Amino acid sequence: MGERTTTLANAPSLEERAWRIRRNALRYRPEEPYAEDRDRFLLSIGHYAIALYAALIEAEIIPEAELETYGSDDSRLPMSGMAAYTPGMEISGGSLGIGLGIAVGMCLGLKRKGSDRRVYNLMSDGELNEGPTWEAAMSAGHWKLDNLVCLIDVNRMQADGVSTGVLNFEPLHDKWHAFGWHVQRVDGNDIGALVQAFDAARALAEPKPRVIICDTKMAKGVPFLEARDKSHFLRVEQHEWAEAIEALEAGAAREAGRMS
Repeated sequence: MGERTTTLANAPSLEERAWRIRRNALRYRPEEPYAEDRDRFLLSIGHYAIALYAALIEAEIIPEAELETYGSDDSRLPMSGMAAYTPGMEISGGSLGIGLGIAVGMCLGLKRKGSDRRVYNLMSDGELNEGPTWEAAMSAGHWKLDNLVCLIDVNRMQADGVSTGVLNFEPLHDKWHAFGWHVQRVDGNDIGALVQAFDAARALAEPKPRVIICDTKMAKGVPFLEARDKSHFLRVEQHEWAEAIEALEAGAAREAGRMS
């Protein structure tokens, strides 16, 4: 895996968020990932698919051994998420800015079916540059889609540079509130805060969509990568993998102790 290219910088913390959504929020059956009575999880940030693959392994939807095929020809685990290839991948998210609109359509469909299932959409702050995102946000507020939970990964870095320098999207809380959403803003690297936010979103009685704005740090959990100048592609040299894995495992152990 060390020789393959991927957008790795935010994968460590993003994987944790994807897994926490599945573990703490989603209703699903591993043996039947597309069951009609499932909750839906949409990875609008398709190029962070590797993070979702790790969560799908934890959820026992794909086998861990298959991760060795990541990015290879004919693999079910391409570098950008493809719904046609990967079990549990709801949409193909290579074109940014489409996830929330698809989520709105799914929520409307579930409402018309009389289903109580929810749709979770995980998107990047770069997608806030896209017009369709705001059209979808306005539509969700209009239709009072209380079965929709949107998570925004505000890592403040895009391919072209610092996110707010490319196109300033703040103040996010005020904007989403103005569109009729229930808004929470949390430290996206704080798992306890995320779990509380999920619980609050599900418990909300008001008929409105929910958004959780997650402020995150790229390469979180690997100190020597956190300290680097960030770019859209973060290269990890072959000799650095062992150090990175050791740091992540140590952090996971600390988090498990804190959450127990």
